[in-house]
Amino acid sequence: MSDFPTLVFVPGAWHRPTCYSKVVKLLQEQYQLRCSLVTLPSTSGDPEATFKDDLDAARTVIANETDNGRSVVVIAHSYGGLVGNSAIKGFARPRGDVAPNSTEITSEAQSSTSGYVVGLVLIASGFTFTGLSFMDPFFGIPPPAWKVNKETGFADIVIPPGEFFYHDLPVEEREYWVSQLTPQSLKALFEGGEHSYAGWKDVPAWYIGTVEDQGLPVVVQRMNVGMAREMGTTVEHRELQTSHSPFLSQPDEVADILAEAVADFSGKPVERSRPERQANKVVSPAAKLWQPLTWLKFGLPLFFGHIVGRGIVAFSWCRRLWNAGLR
Repeated sequence: MSDFPTLVFVPGAWHRPTCYSKVVKLLQEQYQLRCSLVTLPSTSGDPEATFKDDLDAARTVIANETDNGRSVVVIAHSYGGLVGNSAIKGFARPRGDVAPNSTEITSEAQSSTSGYVVGLVLIASGFTFTGLSFMDPFFGIPPPAWKVNKETGFADIVIPPGEFFYHDLPVEEREYWVSQLTPQSLKALFEGGEHSYAGWKDVPAWYIGTVEDQGLPVVVQRMNVGMAREMGTTVEHRELQTSHSPFLSQPDEVADILAEAVADFSGKPVERSRPERQANKVVSPAAKLWQPLTWLKFGLPLFFGHIVGRGIVAFSWCRRLWNAGLR
């Protein structure tokens, strides 16, 4: 494998890490990138599994890389975004510590020092806020797609999961991935806010949006990106015409975007050992002056996201000022 950062994959709720198998295979075979997968305890069939358990699992995988001198890019999907964001805490390069030129890093020098988390890629997910659990932004009210089962301690999907997660896959393949879904612990979704962390503020981020998403509307995704940018984070934004699970329906495109992100984070191009192919369209969402439709499609959601971000910044500033006055 190369001296590029290791890609650490965090799956979403109900999902095993094998959901990334197509993309991981492409990244390993065609880009020679090192990949590592996180298994979430909250999807292991244990209703007592918590968000902290998931967080510890992700941090263990990251530490296995950084302790051996390898830097890491965290890639997280859906609920996994809360885990991935929070797992970055303490692993990012300290502020003011200038990264060496990546072209000057030898394998010997790299192995003699600890690595860092150098980037974050969110797939149909959100930018976590420190101190909030997964369900806190929704006021603890489950969406129509699933319900609370207090008897079992799991979150029960109440709509056809094949349509919800994988509607753009062929029927047989869709049924296979539905069969791979696992019970999701409620505790991980509703509790553990004291362990969450806004890791996206510590590293540059990329966002892969999913235009046909039936779980997290693409308008909300665009607002999330606008909010994060307003709050001072660098976010590269790409979109695919897919369901909630683009790593299954368009794995080549996702692999290409991830390789592009790794090149951005590391400062050097990632070579691929395969011929050019006809790819599905990857969009970089932006409002363009000469294309008025993009003002509504991209501009408005991103603008409202900026407004939300500015409001959060103002609220945080006022709260700090208030707390300082009470001391």
